[in-house]
Amino acid sequence: MADITANPIDLSPAQSGILQQILDWYFDKNRTKNYLTLGGYAGTGKTTLLGVFSKKVREKEPKTKIAFAAYTGKASRVLYSKLNQFKSRGGDDYVGTLHGLLYTALTNSGGQVVGWEKKSAEKFEYNLIVVDEASMVNQGIWADIQSFGVPILAVGDHGQLPPIEGSFNLMQTPELKLEEIFRQQADNPIIQLSIMARESGRIAPARYSRTVRKLQRDDADAQELLGELFTQYDERLMVLVGYNHTRVKINQAIRQLLEFDSPLPQRRDRVICLKNNRELGIFNGMLGYIDGMSEVTDGPLNYYLMDITFDGEDKSRELKVYKDQFGQKESLKVEIPKQLQVFDFGYAITVHKSQGSQAEKVVLFEERFSRMSDEDWRRWLYTAVTRSSSELYIIGD
Repeated sequence: MADITANPIDLSPAQSGILQQILDWYFDKNRTKNYLTLGGYAGTGKTTLLGVFSKKVREKEPKTKIAFAAYTGKASRVLYSKLNQFKSRGGDDYVGTLHGLLYTALTNSGGQVVGWEKKSAEKFEYNLIVVDEASMVNQGIWADIQSFGVPILAVGDHGQLPPIEGSFNLMQTPELKLEEIFRQQADNPIIQLSIMARESGRIAPARYSRTVRKLQRDDADAQELLGELFTQYDERLMVLVGYNHTRVKINQAIRQLLEFDSPLPQRRDRVICLKNNRELGIFNGMLGYIDGMSEVTDGPLNYYLMDITFDGEDKSRELKVYKDQFGQKESLKVEIPKQLQVFDFGYAITVHKSQGSQAEKVVLFEERFSRMSDEDWRRWLYTAVTRSSSELYIIGD
């Protein structure tokens, strides 16, 4: 059993107890299960705990190589920054996307990623995999993670909405749970609003700080604020809605403010992926920008050939993109050729599509479906609020 009493970071009793359980599981050579799930609400210190865990593993096994992997490039960079902050990343550790860890990128002559090939278990060089934002992992990727035969610590937020697609959900009933707010986060207004969302589903209109506010829909200040934010739109801003017709309306409004002169997609447009393609390493909810595009007719196929750079990634992907989905309120009920990928404008997105992402600034339009249960609404609102890392503006009643 590893001793945590000499830990230089001041953990709460709840964090210390869970850390000890994780260490006991990892160092147990007779463990019956090769993975452990840890759920934690926003502000409970999940990343702090991972940092201390990493240090403790290396104190006992200095040569251990840990792979810290997140679903998207942007999330992996946030994780990288936090691990560096705690000085808990080993020199031989991996911190990056799950796809970069599990698969080898196949590139074309221009250096663009055109596919992925799974790495062999024999050549896998890490002793432990830590999966962040684990609720986003689908069943196929989970099977690939397990295929390498090393211990896996899967970490996520069990207060969020379930995954976008399918019934597989690693965070549905995590074996370990962090639910006590880390005292350094207790005064953070976004954390305070996340607690209101999770416990009551009700956030009252008020100014909670200079950069955290809830305004009523008919408030003149709300319209002025939205105009300022939308006119200065960049990837630091995430606009979240409930209804697809609201999403389409706001996408159109922001594109007009940014002076796009066509309803069709153009270079530098913000886009979002709407359909998983495991072979290409693109997934529902991934956001990026169009770096270049052209229209292509290839026999019966008519599509956009787009160079898209996703958030948190350095290289663009060359993708064949289905033309007719852009600007539609719903997914088209037609059979889309398998070789074509499905995207839409990504300035405003639904809360369900935002899972696994985070932004410095978030504008949230509170929109509740009539058939939504109170529990589903609380999860929806909590998921939306916790997408913000700094500024949060809620428009509601």
